Amino acid sequence: MPFDFAFQAMAERSDRAPARWRRPFLRWLDHVEAGWAVPLLIACFVAIWTLYLRIAYAGSGLHPDTLEAWALGRNFAFGYHKHPPLMGWVTAAWTSVFALSDWSLQLMAMANAGLALFFVDLISRRFVTGHKRVLVLLLLMLTPAYQFHAQRFNANAVLLAIWPLATWCFLRAFETRTAPWAVAVGFTTALAMVGKYYSIFLVASFAFAALAHPERRAYFFSASPWISVIVGLAALSPHLYWLATTGASTFTYALAHANGNVVSSLSEVRNFLLGLAAAASVSAVFWALIAGTRLKQFPADFAAMSAGLRLLFYVAVGTIALPVLISLAMGTDLPSLWALQGLFLFAVLVVCGTRYPIERFYTVNVTVIVAGVALAAVLVAAPIHAAYRNDHGYEEGRNFYAQAANELTREWRELTGEPLSAVSGDDSLAFATAFYSPDHPRYARPFAYQYNWGLPRKTTLDRGWAALCFRGQDYCIRWMEGVSSRAEHFVKREFTVQAMLWGKPGVTREVVVLMVPPRGRSSAPEGAAEEFSASRRAAE
Repeated sequence: MPFDFAFQAMAERSDRAPARWRRPFLRWLDHVEAGWAVPLLIACFVAIWTLYLRIAYAGSGLHPDTLEAWALGRNFAFGYHKHPPLMGWVTAAWTSVFALSDWSLQLMAMANAGLALFFVDLISRRFVTGHKRVLVLLLLMLTPAYQFHAQRFNANAVLLAIWPLATWCFLRAFETRTAPWAVAVGFTTALAMVGKYYSIFLVASFAFAALAHPERRAYFFSASPWISVIVGLAALSPHLYWLATTGASTFTYALAHANGNVVSSLSEVRNFLLGLAAAASVSAVFWALIAGTRLKQFPADFAAMSAGLRLLFYVAVGTIALPVLISLAMGTDLPSLWALQGLFLFAVLVVCGTRYPIERFYTVNVTVIVAGVALAAVLVAAPIHAAYRNDHGYEEGRNFYAQAANELTREWRELTGEPLSAVSGDDSLAFATAFYSPDHPRYARPFAYQYNWGLPRKTTLDRGWAALCFRGQDYCIRWMEGVSSRAEHFVKREFTVQAMLWGKPGVTREVVVLMVPPRGRSSAPEGAAEEFSASRRAAE
């Protein structure tokens, strides 16, 4: 306890007479309300973590989830057989403006995280001013959600920005009960739903929060909630129509996670809660150090919580309690990464709910720590990660994506004299070939058959088609043999690809390709193709 008081006294003295090195940070904090300090922080965060991704994955391709999002977005639709469409829409919109390259999609992933932090700040500024707004963002930057989770851009990561945006709109709609904010709630919640159906827990949490709040009568007797419902359903209607006319395969995919029992559900819930606690643990430790003995004021602060913060508290409770209850009732899987986009609610509540002042001494310290972690990640961790992966590789084969795509394209053009138009096989390799091949072929296996390995239609084969598998992927090789028995003419080859990082050779892996030339094109018979493949391996 004496240590806490001494540290508190030091913080107060520092704010009165700061050390010289602190003064640039304090001048920056002085301009939070001027409007540029928070955008500068977010821009620096996006820039440095994009640089981290560029270095850490220098010898590797993009994550398969990101490549899948791009493959989905190439064909605009109001739904896809595996995922709701938002991640495909976002990726398609981004690549219509920016280059089709690794750095572009890495920047997209981090820009999405930066946008999420901006929307969180829109909520924070409703309750606090000055450096407390910055402290909320810094605590979130100490969680893995906005760097490592965000870089894997998929149906989970796309919710990072949508959830705080929808929450901000709901907060404003509940406070004002005006039509424009009610419309905004309907639209943003519909957007969250076409991001991932897990967002139903956010929508249900809004309803729960409104019902639990002391001002519920005024809200529900206004037009606001009913406008939100109508607008939300209207915005969702194209996707609902798609579901009704296509067999609702996205629901089938989602319900595939509901196959547990009471024991497994209890385990899932435990791991879910522990995972969220672990994700927030570093931020929680720093907050405990900042608050010190003032933590004992929490009950009084909670009792005096403003109406807006109380609404957010009920939303936060709902986003945790509702998935837990559904998991226990239905036996569903419940990975904690599905809920990482909701951690912002607790950061806002903890910081904005304090009635005592927080010394800027602490905000400066956390800023330096966040910057130090980011610089250490870029200068130390990223090169080590890249070097390790160059020698040891990834299970999904990210080191070999570009090499395999380029070699298949070269052999296809040599065989047919035409651009490669369709590719299938192992999903990660097929998505990668579509992205990295200069021909950018279409991913040709319907998403509805991703997990039962259906054979391509004869018309698909007649138009020309290729597939790739890594040697050792027995399920893929067996599927390839099934396709071979169906095709009239085909060429099967193997080649070795090697990882490369800054001119240093790395791990190798063998790739098996099956090429079915367009109908009417000549190709070597199967036996000749196999002999050619064997001779190439011997020569190498």
